[in-house]
Amino acid sequence: MPVTLALAGDTMLGRGVADLLAKSTDPDTYVSYGVREYLSEADAVLLNLECCVSDRGSLWFAPGKVFHFRAPPQAVDLLAELGVSCVTLANNHALDYGYDALLDTRTHLERLEIRAAGAGATLAEAREPVVLTVGGLRIAVISVTDHPEDYAATPDEPGVAYADLTTGVPGWLTDTVARMRTETDAVLVSPHWGPNMTAAPQPYIRVAATILADAGATLIAGHSAHVAHGVAPPVLYDMGDFLDDYAVDTVLRNDLSLLFLVTIDELGPLRLRAVPLKLGYCRTVLAEGEDRAWLGRRFISACQALGTPAAWEDDLLVVDLRGKHGG
Repeated sequence: MPVTLALAGDTMLGRGVADLLAKSTDPDTYVSYGVREYLSEADAVLLNLECCVSDRGSLWFAPGKVFHFRAPPQAVDLLAELGVSCVTLANNHALDYGYDALLDTRTHLERLEIRAAGAGATLAEAREPVVLTVGGLRIAVISVTDHPEDYAATPDEPGVAYADLTTGVPGWLTDTVARMRTETDAVLVSPHWGPNMTAAPQPYIRVAATILADAGATLIAGHSAHVAHGVAPPVLYDMGDFLDDYAVDTVLRNDLSLLFLVTIDELGPLRLRAVPLKLGYCRTVLAEGEDRAWLGRRFISACQALGTPAAWEDDLLVVDLRGKHGG
């Protein structure tokens, strides 16, 4: 029986969002009712949590690192209110406040039974997929990042699941995808790949996507650019942002993004419906008017550049995902 996953991109609950969370976890403060209605349609909600969740830790020092994001423990209450089932943690902010804060993140998420993939106390834990039971399907979630290398977990130190995808896809990752394809009904790979503020996937990302699909990934849903990219089944190259306090690039418009509702069954992904979003300061609402039209034009064009038809259907952007993969 088909199930629908709500997939969202980078979600940053630190800084300005953290200041608000200290006062309230009322979901309407952060995500409008209209957006939450779409979340409630899904059988499971997954997003990339681009911060640690803790009231401990100290800044991680690395040359050139400017931004450090930490959310208070009550951030997980907001995630639960939004219906989040699982978060991915393999990204360039999971260790922003050190080992203790990363381990606290997992503890706070576990308190409300929100699963977490992509980071842990050891290398084995960081690389271990999460298996979700959604409807009648068992879905493996694999989280990995290609930056920064100094956040990588080791056999006996906390960190993230790291892979230098610019030089290829490592065997441990393709082996994990292949193993989970035999043990579950579907495999979702969620990579944090590529630099910020790009309008399209870089060539190495397209190569990596093809390799992951060939290894058995049912669906690949990326993030990192802060801008939604096009789709080439079964790859959502970048989902953009979902909630944050970020400055806005007036050309790439990282304040306009998409929430992806993906329907899958035991044979793979069927259909994608993309919900146009407008991100304000610490609050996300449905995009309207010219913002919505502009976002639609960009997404349809980005999909066309990858050989994928996309079109408006009622108020959503729709892509047929039951086709050959091509990255």
